[in-house]
Parts: sequence; structure tokens; C-alpha cells
Amino acid sequence: MRTTFSRTFFPAAIILLAALLLLGTSFRALVEDFLQDDAMENLRSDATIISELASAYYTEGSLSSRDFLLNLDLSSRVSGADAIICDSTGRVVLCSDSPFGCEHQMLVIEEKYLHRVLQNGIASDTGAVPDLYPDARYIVSVPILDANTQKGVGIVMVSSPLAQTTMVLERISDIYLFVALIVVLVAGVVMTFFARQQSKPLQDMARVANAFGHGDLNARVRLEGDYPQEIEELALAFNNMATSLQKSEYQRQEFVANVSHELKTPMTTIGGYIDGILDGTIPENRSRQYMQIVSDETKRLSRLVRSMLDISRLQDQGGIPDEKKTRFDVEECAGQVLITFEKKIVDKRLEVDVDIPDLPTFTYACEDYITQVIYNLLDNAVKFCPEGGTLGLKISKSNTKIFVSVSNDGDTIPADELPLVFDRFHKLDKARNKKDGWGLGLYIVKTIVCSHGEDISVTSKDGKTEFTFTLPLVN
Repeated sequence: MRTTFSRTFFPAAIILLAALLLLGTSFRALVEDFLQDDAMENLRSDATIISELASAYYTEGSLSSRDFLLNLDLSSRVSGADAIICDSTGRVVLCSDSPFGCEHQMLVIEEKYLHRVLQNGIASDTGAVPDLYPDARYIVSVPILDANTQKGVGIVMVSSPLAQTTMVLERISDIYLFVALIVVLVAGVVMTFFARQQSKPLQDMARVANAFGHGDLNARVRLEGDYPQEIEELALAFNNMATSLQKSEYQRQEFVANVSHELKTPMTTIGGYIDGILDGTIPENRSRQYMQIVSDETKRLSRLVRSMLDISRLQDQGGIPDEKKTRFDVEECAGQVLITFEKKIVDKRLEVDVDIPDLPTFTYACEDYITQVIYNLLDNAVKFCPEGGTLGLKISKSNTKIFVSVSNDGDTIPADELPLVFDRFHKLDKARNKKDGWGLGLYIVKTIVCSHGEDISVTSKDGKTEFTFTLPLVN
């Protein structure tokens, strides 16, 4: 498996080497072309000058006058090029190596080459000259013309070794290779540093993810250093995901613990009473009384299971289907629910403060579920309202929303408790008898309201607690 470092470093290294190779090859070719063109241009200039000089000294069919020999030697020394004078038959008559006689004299060049020079007026070549110069050379030949007849009487062959150009190219190549090596080393160090810097946060996230997967729910990626924006966003997303998973895990553990605790007491009660009746510990004349307790506990368990199934169904649906929604009057729905609490209100001598609009207020929602929301809120309000206190029901509206509020007098909910009132199995009064509820009422309320795409909130101050939820307003 390739790492991020290798995926970053090796492609960059290959691209750098390819770029340096291409640049070096191109630069060498450019310099070689320049040197060759410059050498050929100088040789053409020298050949033209020597040809004109030979034409001036050509008398009586001879190209070997003393003055011309001296000038040829001087010209060769100044230009640094070798010059050979051939007559019209191709025979070497003079050589700048030794104007007064050398091993090249009396040699004959190829007739084909002689004709090409005389016919074209110039010949430029690169390579060795058999029998004359065995080494590779730049060679330029031009004809020598009779000043009177303009007829070719011979040719001038001027040449210089390629070794000088080759030496310059090799020197340039050595310098380039040295500089390229330094660049590669520096670039390698820099790329290694940056590649490791880029991969380090990813390695940290991998280690944290591995630790998180092995049960360390507090593992988080530390955002230290100047990370790239994308890496920082990924680390933040990972930490947010870890926090969410940690919260979900804690909720799951709490849910299992709470369910186990809530089921333990009634199941123990039911089992104990049944065993007592069966083994005769409970006398027959009192068995009916204890069977009634068993029946009540069984019904409570049934209500708990039904509530949990309702919550699960709502969460699985991801919202209330449109086919379950109808248009109904919220005021009428709330009023009917309030009537069901008449006996409890009278028994506790509560004052009821109802504030609703004069005209019907219609919404589009699931009426059964909204009835359950209002019922649960009023049930809690009546339950926690002290005797002689005030129970409030208020309905107001804006341009697009309906606001339903249920309030009651009583003890103020501590600020640290407010964010928890809608959690599963959370009871505002932990000292209450288990028969007063399971701590699921407000959780069901929040689940139903959120399933409609609406919000619910709670405030508690100065001895008054108020729950408010929203519904869509329709004409």
C-alpha cells in the first residue's frame, strides 16, 4: 500500500528529473547549434578572404607565389583555422601547416567534391577529410576564380577541429550536471520536508481513528501548526464526527442502563407477588389485592413498550408522512385536551389562564400526534403545579407560524437542567415515585414536534416554567 508521502514525493521527483533532463538536452542542443553556426560562419568568412587573396595573386597559372604564401600563413595564424589550396585538378599545392612544403602537398582530393565546390560556389560539411585530416572537423570550401576570366582555377578548403566545440559542450555539461545535482538534492530535501508535513496530520488522524475504534472515545485530532485548509477542515470534520459518535454511544449506554433500571423494579415486583401467591406466602384472602398490583405494573410496562415503539417509529420515518397530516383547528384541539384534565385541575384547585385568538387557528399536521404533545405538556404542567397555582395555555400566531405555550407555577428548573429536560428517561424530580412516569413524556413531545419539522423550547425563571412549540399556519 503506497503512503501519502510516496504518492507525493516520487511523482514530484520524476517530474523534476524529467524537467531537468529535458532542459539540459535542449540547452546542449541550442549551444551546439550556436557554436556550429558560429564556427561555420567564421570559416566561410576566412575562406572567402583567402579565395579573394588567391585570385589577386594568381598569375600565369600559378597559386604559389611567395607573397601569397606568406599571407596565407599569416591569415591561418590569425583565424586559427587550417587552410589548403588546391588547383583545378584537385591537387594540393599549398597548406597553411607548412607553406613551403608539408605532407599534404601533392595529395589529390576527390573529383566529385571538387566539382561540387566549383559548381555551387561553396560547400559546408562536417566530418573527417580522408588522407588530409582524420579527425572530425568543420569544413568550408570555396572556389578560387581567375580575376580576368572569372573561371575557377582551384579551391580553398578551410577547416577547424570539432574538438574545440566538443570541449566547450563537455565543460558546459559538467557544470550543468553539477548544478542539476545540487538542485535535485535541495529539491529532494525540501519535497521530503513538505511531503512529511502534508502526511503528518493524516497519520495523526489515522492513529486517532484507530484509537477511537478501539474504544478510546476521547481521542481527538489536535490542530497544531499551520495545516493546509483542506487538512484542517478534514480534521475538524473528524473531531465533530467523533464527538457525535461519542455522544451517541453515551446515549446508547445511558438508554440501556435506564431501560434496564426501569424494567428491573416492576419485573421484580411482578415476580415477587406471583411467587408469593403460588407458594402461599400471600394468603388467599389478599391475593386479589396483589394481583391488582401485578396488573397495574403489567399495564405500566405495556405503556413503556408502546411509548418506545412510537418513538422508534417516528425516528424511522424521518418525519410525518403527508397522508397522515390534516387541516384542523389548534384551538379546538387544545381545548378538548384541557377538558380531560378538569378533575385534576379541580382537585388541586388550580387557576387556568387561557389566552387564545377569537378566530379559529388552522394548521396542517397529524392531529393525533399534536393532541399527544399538548396532552403530555398539560399533564406535566398539572403534575408539577402546586395546589392553588396557575396553569397557563396560550396560542398566538405570526405570518407563517402558530405558537402553542403551556406554563405552570412551581419550582424553577435549574439552568443546568434545562438542556436535559427533553432527554430520554430524564426526570425533573428524581425523588418522584416511579409510578409518576418514566421520563419519556417530554422526549416523545420533542420527537413528534421535530418530526413535523418544527421546534420546541423551554424557559424557567421566577417560579414559572413555560414550554412553547411551533406549528405551520395555514388559511
